[in-house]
Amino acid sequence: MRDKLQWVEGRYEELSDMIARPETAEDPAQLARLMREFAQLEPVVEAFRVWRRLKEEISQAEAMLADPDLADMAREETVALSEKIDTVWHELQVLLLPRDPNDDRSVVMEIRAGAGGDEASLFGQVLLRMYSRYAERMGWRVEMIDANMTELGGVKEATFTIGGTGAFRRLKFESGVHRVQRVPTTESGGRIHTSTATVAVLPEAEDVEVEVLPGDIRVDVYRSSGHGGQCVNTTDSAVRITHLPTGLVVTCQDEKSQIKNRDKAMRVLKARLYDLYQSQKDAEYAQNRKSQVGTGDRSERIRTYNFPQGRVTDHRLGLTLYQLEMFLEGDCDMVIDPLLLADQAERLKRLSEGSA
Repeated sequence: MRDKLQWVEGRYEELSDMIARPETAEDPAQLARLMREFAQLEPVVEAFRVWRRLKEEISQAEAMLADPDLADMAREETVALSEKIDTVWHELQVLLLPRDPNDDRSVVMEIRAGAGGDEASLFGQVLLRMYSRYAERMGWRVEMIDANMTELGGVKEATFTIGGTGAFRRLKFESGVHRVQRVPTTESGGRIHTSTATVAVLPEAEDVEVEVLPGDIRVDVYRSSGHGGQCVNTTDSAVRITHLPTGLVVTCQDEKSQIKNRDKAMRVLKARLYDLYQSQKDAEYAQNRKSQVGTGDRSERIRTYNFPQGRVTDHRLGLTLYQLEMFLEGDCDMVIDPLLLADQAERLKRLSEGSA
């Protein structure tokens, strides 16, 4: 591990030199790539240098143990420094874990009503609002691509993007079936109903990563449906793109402009294709995604939102919090942070088992 850390430090210094060169500034794409790699290595190098300094201080303190007048003080200092260096070493292990290359990306999110009829659609609207509020808290931007709404204001299907660095890292574990238990407004007998909605989270692809050939797609235009204003329902502005080789279909009718709707639909298509190609390369990833999203049946769930008890339960963590209202207002880090820590711990465990 120390050899790897020394290599990282060398690469960090090499990048620093490359970024400072005048010719690099003339190539914005290369500069951006170098800056991204530099930023990723910086916390590793800083922690490594702290570890190395603590190592030197421990050696100096141990050398003082031979002096009777300084032995007690040196012993206390050695213990304190040893605790610090153990903490930094653990931090370095975490920093050196293989990164998900998609972690820094923006995301395309899809919400679909599952089991439960109108109540499932109304719950889909609750999830859409929750993720929108969470994005606001994080300083990310939300852009609606397409939404199929019910007369009651529920969401049958909604596709939207959340743009911001690190969005995929924090939202990727939201993929799966979400279950709600509450008394619907339409229920006169006060009975608790159980409904579900599915959430899919896809990393947004960059243009250079997914090539969509003009001959591989069919583009249909039609009139927007749903609630309208001027022009919304009177012009052929809605766009449906079908990717012929895979059969993937994407629609967008959020904008009045056909060109803007086409651009948005292409972004979603590329995200789905990117996810599909990744899944084909990584069978384990594909199986995990299949098990997470499932069919929308009540028995397949990652999280339960129980309104009568005011609790949210994440079944992967076995974590229950009686702060449902805050969670639905976008205070989602109370579950997202433990999910990230659990993933980190699992990867550290696999890493240690592999090196044992």
